[in-house]
Amino acid sequence: MSRGFTKEDDAQTPPIIPPRAALPPGTPNYVTPHGLELLRAELIALEAERALAEANHDNDTDRTHQLSFCNGRIALLAERLGSAKPVDPAGQPPKEVRFGATVTLRTVRGGRVGQERTFTIVGVDEADITAGKVAFVAPIARAVQGQKLKKQVPLKLGPTEEIVEITAIEYAV
Repeated sequence: MSRGFTKEDDAQTPPIIPPRAALPPGTPNYVTPHGLELLRAELIALEAERALAEANHDNDTDRTHQLSFCNGRIALLAERLGSAKPVDPAGQPPKEVRFGATVTLRTVRGGRVGQERTFTIVGVDEADITAGKVAFVAPIARAVQGQKLKKQVPLKLGPTEEIVEITAIEYAV
């Protein structure tokens, strides 16, 4: 391809590095022991990816771009790891919803009465709604944190509000 069809500054365009999961300003970066393991494993994988990019000398422009991308992701991850505050769920009060709890809620008023939801309260980087893991800063987690077993709690889900009862609290051992 003729150089007339390429922009000179394409090679210098910095990569767009996706941000990590949002953590509100001033909020501690709580992590479960498993969440901390996942962050460390992610760092090892990123360092291996960077090593492969460093060894690839096929195309210097691609190599530079890939290294910039890896270095940016590693920097964000290192910052998150540096601020991590591990919380062992086994040390939490067994009859109170705290970080690391697996909570079951049953709707008692509003919404679909009798509907049950079960989720585990985890750090922002470990959150995965498809796996039933909700970040401790999520509205549903904030609504139930500090509450006790059998307590009824108002839960605002979009425009509707329902009353849920905490029917089970478990902590991984």
